[in-house]
Order: sequence, then C-alpha cells, then structure tokens
Amino acid sequence: MGLAMFYQLSRSAAGDTVANLLGRALAQGWRVMIRSTDPARLAGLDGQLWLGAPEAFVPHGIQGGARDADQPVLLGMGAIANGARALMLVDRAEVSLAEAQALDRVWVIFDGADGLALAHARGQWTALTQAGVAAQYWSEDSGTWAKKAEKATVN
Repeated sequence: MGLAMFYQLSRSAAGDTVANLLGRALAQGWRVMIRSTDPARLAGLDGQLWLGAPEAFVPHGIQGGARDADQPVLLGMGAIANGARALMLVDRAEVSLAEAQALDRVWVIFDGADGLALAHARGQWTALTQAGVAAQYWSEDSGTWAKKAEKATVN
C-alpha cells in the first residue's frame, strides 16, 4: 500500500503542478495515469506536455489509442490501462479504495479556491485514511509547497 498525497493549489496552475510531479515520478521509474473528469483539461495537459522545453519532455498518450499499454504516462478518464503504479487525479476525478491500496502513489490535485473541489478532496482524504491508506496534505499558501498534515498507515 502506497501513499496518497493531496496538493491544494493556491498559486500554481494544475498543469504546472502535474508536470512537476510527473518529472519526479518518471525519475523514480514509475508509470503514471492522469485521470480527469474533463476532456478539455486532458487536451490542455496533452498540449502542455508536448509543447514544453525539449529537456522537460514527458512521453505520454491520451487513453483510447492502440498503444495505451506502452505509455509511460497516460491521460484519460477511465481505468488504468498502462500498468501504472501511480495515479494523478484532477478535476474531482475518483479513485476507488481498492485502486488506492494497490498503487504506490496517488496524487489528488485540487484548487483550494473551488469549494466543490475542496469538499471533494476532504471526502477523499477521509475515505482513504479511514481505510488505512497513508496520506499527506500539501499547501502552497506560504509561497512554497509545505506539508501541513500527515496520517500514517493504520495497521
């Protein structure tokens, strides 16, 4: 069982935070699925990942292609289709308890100024931590990312 990390955005754009976390995940050798509820968000992330600086290029694809299983990073709205051990959630996308428990990492990225997103993230925190998933809450309110809360795995 891995770790759920909650990132409350207040200064950064979701796409920038996703790209930053992807760089770290790929450096760890992880495959990642990015799940959203918004096709426009996925298209925007796809464009951002293609158009970045060459040294920051992130190999990826959009779910539904013939080579989904081969993608180190897959953007989609459905089930993990690339063997990912890590899942990024944006736009109030869901993760099941079974999924979270089987993965090495789950990132929940949400806009702290959006009341619905904030309530959704709080619900996910409660559900995951009550089920024994370790979690961390990160905020950038001070201008840099800082860990504000942590809940250890319940045995």
